[in-house]
Amino acid sequence: MNKKLLSLYGLKWNPFAPDVPVDALFVAPRVDSFCWRVEQLVGEGGFAVVTGPPGTGKSVVLRILADRLLAQRDVQVGVLSRPQAGLADFYREMGDLFGVELRPNNRWAGAKLLRDRWQTHIDAALSRPVLIIDEAQEAQPAVLSELRLLSSARLDSHTLLTVVLGGDGRLVDRLRTEELLPLGSRMRVRLPMEHATPEELLECLRHSMTKAGAAKLMTAEVCTTLCEHAAGNHRTLMNMAGELLAAAARVEARNIDEKLFFETFSQPPRAEPKKSGRRR
Repeated sequence: MNKKLLSLYGLKWNPFAPDVPVDALFVAPRVDSFCWRVEQLVGEGGFAVVTGPPGTGKSVVLRILADRLLAQRDVQVGVLSRPQAGLADFYREMGDLFGVELRPNNRWAGAKLLRDRWQTHIDAALSRPVLIIDEAQEAQPAVLSELRLLSSARLDSHTLLTVVLGGDGRLVDRLRTEELLPLGSRMRVRLPMEHATPEELLECLRHSMTKAGAAKLMTAEVCTTLCEHAAGNHRTLMNMAGELLAAAARVEARNIDEKLFFETFSQPPRAEPKKSGRRR
């Protein structure tokens, strides 16, 4: 959305876009508690997990968490960009994230270099490096198992890394399988995300508009209607609100009200099929 259209409504940014500033994101009490617990976990190391249906805010939680961790002194945070990669590419990216030159064909040497680098950081900063993996349900079991073994030392009594996984219900199911149960049992902090109530969605929507500089961008009736039609899904809510804002900007409407909502989202009547005039 260009500056002209943003100025039309007095907006600093599009409050419904995925790339809003981290400090403008709505932080529910459960999310705040989870982030605080992970911040404490960094001192000891271990695994944490955020799970839930698509669109319930898992990636947003990870953005908030990463921002808070990076604000702490001497905390190193890496975000794995290709969770679906095989072991060779996994080691390549881990080396890039933590500043170690690795040779994937020599996995023993690569693991040793990574573990030495993490231990050096622990000795200097008294905190564990952090690895965040979004869409972790796409990760191969061999990679997840390798990560568990890679982050453990001294017969599993010393943890070298803090790992935060985010994924949908498939991740929950996979962590219960016999192959990944040793990893699932190591989850020290959990945050199960659920579909939100209309009231929770409304609080989030109002927060987003206020942070963007236009608390009265939409009428109260439109806000309520949007939240009732979002089926408890944050992503659906923001997509609908963004589409409504774009529709308002297109016609330069001064008020985003229920009339515009129904004009934007009402289904056009289905055309009746034409009857053939031929007779048998």
